[in-house]
Amino acid sequence: MSAAGKVGMFRVLCLFSVLHAAQLLDSGMLFPRESASRELKELNGLWAFRADKSPNRNRGFEEAWYKQRLAETGPVIDMPVPASFNDVTQDATLRDFTGWVWYDREVHLPPRWITDEGTRLVLRVGSAHYYSVVWVNGEKVVEHNGGHLPFEAEIGSLFRKDPTNPCRITVAVNNTLTLETLPPGTIHYIRDRSRYPDGFFVQGTSFDFFNYAGIHRSVLLYTTPRAYVDDVTVVTDFVDNTGFVKYSVSVRGTTSATLKVTLMDKDGHCVASSNGSSGVLKVPDVKLWWPYLMHENPAYLYSMEVRLTAGGGGSSEDVYTLPVGIRTVHVTTTQFLINNKPFYFHGVNKHEDSDIRGKGFDWPLIVKDFNLMKWMGANSFRTSHYPYAEEILQMCDRHGIVVIDECPGVGIKDIFGNASLSHHLEVMEELVRRDKNHPSVVMWSVANEPAAEMPPAEFYFQTLIKHTKELDPTRPVTYVTASNFARDKGAPFVDVLCVNSYFSWYHDPGHLEVIQLQLNTQFEDWHEKYQKPIIQSEYGADTVPGFHSDPPVMFSEEYQSEVLRNYHSVFDQKRNKYVIGELIWNFADFMTAQGVTRVVGNKKGVFTRQRQPKASAFILKERYWRLANETGTLPPWAKYPCCFFF
Repeated sequence: MSAAGKVGMFRVLCLFSVLHAAQLLDSGMLFPRESASRELKELNGLWAFRADKSPNRNRGFEEAWYKQRLAETGPVIDMPVPASFNDVTQDATLRDFTGWVWYDREVHLPPRWITDEGTRLVLRVGSAHYYSVVWVNGEKVVEHNGGHLPFEAEIGSLFRKDPTNPCRITVAVNNTLTLETLPPGTIHYIRDRSRYPDGFFVQGTSFDFFNYAGIHRSVLLYTTPRAYVDDVTVVTDFVDNTGFVKYSVSVRGTTSATLKVTLMDKDGHCVASSNGSSGVLKVPDVKLWWPYLMHENPAYLYSMEVRLTAGGGGSSEDVYTLPVGIRTVHVTTTQFLINNKPFYFHGVNKHEDSDIRGKGFDWPLIVKDFNLMKWMGANSFRTSHYPYAEEILQMCDRHGIVVIDECPGVGIKDIFGNASLSHHLEVMEELVRRDKNHPSVVMWSVANEPAAEMPPAEFYFQTLIKHTKELDPTRPVTYVTASNFARDKGAPFVDVLCVNSYFSWYHDPGHLEVIQLQLNTQFEDWHEKYQKPIIQSEYGADTVPGFHSDPPVMFSEEYQSEVLRNYHSVFDQKRNKYVIGELIWNFADFMTAQGVTRVVGNKKGVFTRQRQPKASAFILKERYWRLANETGTLPPWAKYPCCFFF
């Protein structure tokens, strides 16, 4: 065997060991897709809604609101799903409400879903913030702790109990944050009756975005056969012109089934196939998944069809199709490599945030954001500070936008106990289970700006990062720090250093002249101590759109522009050494809690909350396209972006 062949065989064997290490979860969370064997029904729209404003916020449970139509328990209002409930009404007490809120609606199903005993019926909630309990016809079917991630329950037997009547789905959601939630928070009760009314309390948090709540993503019913594909895991590699897709399929509902796995190109032609629940698909003349602006044919996706047949004579069949991008990720002490080529992150941090909808999923907003990112030449973003909707990651897969996938570990200051760690580990398991197959996801972020200088942080983050690497050995792991480089307890365990700094803003406000010196010192200190590549994961300045001043003063568009130019000067000195990326804070203005330091939200966006550009957006556009022309292989249209309209 040739040397190249031995290397290729070794890497294929490594794929087997990597995939085996990743199988730590006992059930799948595949994104619902229609197929010849699967149907789905969206339950989006108007639901009945009621906030439990009783003093203990517990009247709904005491009176068992789930046992009847919510409208029969008291006054209800219409509430759109998906959406945050906070900004939909004119009720100020609801905007800042903390506690349980209740939703319900009745559902009529296609008769075949009810009469066919061989059909599984699953209720899925894309996300609800933060603790959720779900009932069907008054019977509890699932509880879930945490927002931003999906949960589901099989409910077919409950629908079939009384098939002549509509089925009532009730969801109770509690947005209270405690020291054991992610993100954490505290409830402060103030008992001075000379100054505060009876029952007055405040939800305290340590993060800088509004605590929107409600059912934020789609609620679905979907079907599968009784014997079904429960989960699929893929790990990809390539040697020369040959790609390898190592797959593993888990099956439920049968002990005897046959599996046929077929990989198809964009034209629907079969390029590889295999039988069995695990194996390696060998892809000749492979088309790799490349990031946007890094290759003339970016974001190439194959389709992997998994076909399960159970029972004699093929009496039951399930079909699930998974998009697959073949690519590799590696990290050295100075570089981030995608497909063995250096990749430089020039992108943004974002929030799921918009007028009226809050964090509610909204397709027009998502498409607009992708058009703006591609217009400005951004090739990446971080899901600050929580997992984004699955549909957004699917867009990234299709458009070649690289993602640093972050869990909701924001505001971790003094909660390094066992209960907090246990929940954090569970959240990372759910996140990896959901997003493991997305080629756009190249790195996991386990936290943002934790109190990493505290002694308990060392064990906490060592355990958390080790567990994440066990879940997925194929991707690097980071967390985003704003700590002192010499005292950061978690930095030794990450693969990439992600550092936030706001020189001339939170530090030395108004002094633009210190930025380059302090930023250069920051980079040199971090790299000398840890010998790892660095991403400037946040930098920026608040800007009131339309406010101008020359000479620049804080909050003017000119000041934000000068902050960016000073940072960029240092980035250009370091990016050919060990700085591997720059992510502006923030893509767009976003809402925060009320306070004397925030005038209707955080204004560090290069776009307004309504997605209109500030002067800084044009600075980033010019820079990002220049970087793309220096580091990528662009298609003809991308060399003249001013002539291309998305």
